[in-house]
Amino acid sequence: MDAAARREAWPLAALLFCLGAAILSWPWLSGAFTIPWDAKAQAYPQIVFLARSLAAGDSPFWAPGVFAGHPQIADPQSLIFSPPFLLLAWLDSAPGFQAVDAVVFVMLTLAGLAIMALFRDRGWRPEGALVAAFAFAFGGSNAWRIQHIGEVLSLCWFAIALLFLSRALERRSWTNGLAAGIVAGFMALGRDQIALLCAYLLTIFVIWRLCGAGFFARSRAALAPLAAGLAGGLAVTAVPLAFTIALAAQSNRPSIDFAGAARGSLPPLSLLTAAVANLYGVDGPMKDFWGPPSSMVWGDNEFILARNMGAVYFGALPLVALACAGGAAWRRDIRFFTFAALLALLYALGSHTPFFRAVFALPGIDLFRRPADATFPLCALLAIIAGHGAHRVWTEGAALSARGAASVGLVFAACVFVAWDRGRLAQAAPALAVGGASLLAALALLGAARRLSRRPGLAISALAALMTLDLAVNNKPNESTALPPATYDALRADAPDETIALVERKLAERAAPDRRDRVELAAVGYDWPNAGLVHGFDHDLGFNPVRLKLFADATGAGDQIAVPDQRRFSPLYARFRSPLADLLGVRLVLSSVPLEQMDPSFAPGDLDFVARTKHALVFENPRALPRVLFATQAREADFGTMLRDGGWPDVDFRRTVLLEGVAETAPRAPGAARIAAYRNTEVAIEAESPEGGWVVLDDVFHPWWRADVDGAPARILQANVLFRAVAVPPGNHRVTFRFAPFAGLWAQMTGAADPR
Repeated sequence: MDAAARREAWPLAALLFCLGAAILSWPWLSGAFTIPWDAKAQAYPQIVFLARSLAAGDSPFWAPGVFAGHPQIADPQSLIFSPPFLLLAWLDSAPGFQAVDAVVFVMLTLAGLAIMALFRDRGWRPEGALVAAFAFAFGGSNAWRIQHIGEVLSLCWFAIALLFLSRALERRSWTNGLAAGIVAGFMALGRDQIALLCAYLLTIFVIWRLCGAGFFARSRAALAPLAAGLAGGLAVTAVPLAFTIALAAQSNRPSIDFAGAARGSLPPLSLLTAAVANLYGVDGPMKDFWGPPSSMVWGDNEFILARNMGAVYFGALPLVALACAGGAAWRRDIRFFTFAALLALLYALGSHTPFFRAVFALPGIDLFRRPADATFPLCALLAIIAGHGAHRVWTEGAALSARGAASVGLVFAACVFVAWDRGRLAQAAPALAVGGASLLAALALLGAARRLSRRPGLAISALAALMTLDLAVNNKPNESTALPPATYDALRADAPDETIALVERKLAERAAPDRRDRVELAAVGYDWPNAGLVHGFDHDLGFNPVRLKLFADATGAGDQIAVPDQRRFSPLYARFRSPLADLLGVRLVLSSVPLEQMDPSFAPGDLDFVARTKHALVFENPRALPRVLFATQAREADFGTMLRDGGWPDVDFRRTVLLEGVAETAPRAPGAARIAAYRNTEVAIEAESPEGGWVVLDDVFHPWWRADVDGAPARILQANVLFRAVAVPPGNHRVTFRFAPFAGLWAQMTGAADPR
């Protein structure tokens, strides 16, 4: 193909990639399926909360509906700083499943186009670019772990940042450097392990390009682009990352030890799924999965991975191109990607090699618990190398390597042997048949590369058709990646659900000026804990790997509360009937199992049975206290001791507040308080008392909140271990609590004391 013909082939290749992307995305975009699991249970409610807050003119920086209040501005799970989801939330006040899923697939398509542009910049053939784009966007972890949409988006930003960074260094362009920095900043705002690993890869890419002969000259030429990139990246990331670092210091999980992280290592035999996608039965019922680290087949082991985390199929043709390109993978023009892929592979294998122990001390690594997450960048890099292999095969004079074809056969034979060795050959036979046919089709197409190179339109069309068909069949929607939307009706604001309707009705029955009751969804199901963010009611727990340490210590709250053994109690919250449950205002407790399965001390009369719905048993706590209380007596308490040992003093919390470092006071004449306004980041309370006292707000204490009494700054006291209180003098007053994260962060960073 001459240069002119190659230029003409690029638009066709891009068009066919977009068409293939639409076909591969259609099962989700059509509404037949939706991206399941974390994408719905964790991320979707966050997006709905963000959209609803923006539509109401309310700040999304604090969420009162989970964990008695949570600093969204600092939490990566909130997606506030994810440009595509922020744009969706701004445009659509009630985004549905299809809209949120569409954002993910649009980003995957843009990432694939960025990979194609990178190939064009390097003078590689459009055939190779097409292979790489399909494999990158719709293969590997992007396909099998699409439910981790934050990580998927981080990898998409990596592709775009890599394109701009490459152009910045090649063209000595500060504008491309600035664009690379901004996009890399968007990637870093994912604040997940994929963003961290890709940031390291971009750094290694820069070092790789500068090292060697002419280092000083190249460094001088790169100074302006890199400075612009650094400025752009810092402008995007400085504030959000500062918030996240501050949250880490306040959270339940500032770091993870090596042993904890190593349990998420990728089993080496999982890599066989690169040849046979469903070798281990990943896409069927859980009972049919037999791949590592399944203890039923492989014996007891220390590794903890979801079954789809070991699936890395990115296409038969890319795999064949990798194997058949001979020594081209170590050519100078592709060597960086090969080296980077080797690093990603060693990282993903975790404790199976010494490499992970060596890099575990690098900044940020100990924040994450699964080295197997490195399959995201690993598959992305392999897609690029495979595309380069296809470029070489398609280049005039390049021949299909018989040795490479034989190596593909050996890998396939290894798949057959492992299935036979584990007594699963019959079960794996359909997957082996599909995988074998896919590999043969790929070998045939690459074997015809020389003849097809004279007809570029036909060649590109054949490649696009095979890649689309292959990925549509082998990475088809399955239990890990696609479920019917009706599965998540409880998360749809417009879908009738009897359990949600009962919750809303019972909360409305108890509505009062001083009340904002909470609900506990204990072991109702994986998709339920964040339902309150969609429906506007407050859950005392929730679904989030990051929680404020104070709240986690006080309540025992874990990441999830989907099944009975995830309902953990603490010394201070030792059972369902607890003073802390009353203070939290937990009015309703819902569970799919009898409560005594989670709380052995549960007894008749602890809670009142209300109803049984399709999803849960519903109980009511008649002792649940109002959200706002007016205390007229203070009593000193040691909160550290209470958190450690449990135990509550026998007091009436409607009249008494526990404070640290405050001498006990005599009772005063009763007062009253009511909620005048309750918004995400501002709560106004009207209080009246003849002798003064303390307004107690039963939302979690956090140092970024500020308060005033009748417009004058007032100090917020940590009250009743977990909550907030403000002292007020006799008379009628308006107490306003405002979330001030920027002032709070600055005070935390500088060590400044609260001037009040």
